[in-house]
Amino acid sequence: MAANRKLLAAAAACAAAVIGVTGCSSDSDGAKDPFEGMSADKIAKKAVNASKGAGSFKVSGQGEEDGKKVQIDFAVAKSGDCQGKTGSATTGFGEILVVDKTSYFKGDAQFWKNTGSSAMGDKLKGRWMKSPNGEDSKACDKDEMFNSAKLKGLKREKDAEVDGEKTAVLTKKTGKKQLTYYVALDGEPYFLRIEEKGADPTKMNFGDYGKSVVVKAPPADEVIEQKDLKDLLGG
Repeated sequence: MAANRKLLAAAAACAAAVIGVTGCSSDSDGAKDPFEGMSADKIAKKAVNASKGAGSFKVSGQGEEDGKKVQIDFAVAKSGDCQGKTGSATTGFGEILVVDKTSYFKGDAQFWKNTGSSAMGDKLKGRWMKSPNGEDSKACDKDEMFNSAKLKGLKREKDAEVDGEKTAVLTKKTGKKQLTYYVALDGEPYFLRIEEKGADPTKMNFGDYGKSVVVKAPPADEVIEQKDLKDLLGG
């Protein structure tokens, strides 16, 4: 199942937040900085708490895996259920549903071929593969996505805008990677964008915090149990 876990890996890795060095800057229009006097680690911690505390959110963007660009679009419900899509013409397109800690995967022929499972693609055409309870169910785990324990060594840069919204900009360099986190300056201090530059660049935009997300399991006649695939594959 390691290949399947890559379905939302870029988004999940991107959504893990980071924190660190002190530093503050003022808004260009002279408005009061809500983070005035706060260290970068405290700003990021507030963003972690607010983003995770919203319960639900959506994230979309583009990442790279082994030099191949993939689009990512998924939503996480307050319950922890989630639904997501990822892929490209090169890698194929795949979907994931997590409902009550049970995971379902679906992909086109190119998606399964790209994960080294062409035979599975033939048998699963138009259907969902159901994983055992608990397996892969952490694909949309908010505690993993917004993990303050990993937030060390950030520096606050000059404020910037994300889609017209003012944000505090926090950065961190790790080897050849540069991580940039954009935290809303107005209203709740949500993460609005997270970028990673390096070997596998990623840009994710977050939004719709607190809005309803409903995820339903696929119809039973469209589902194949993972344990039954062995028989279908002639194993």
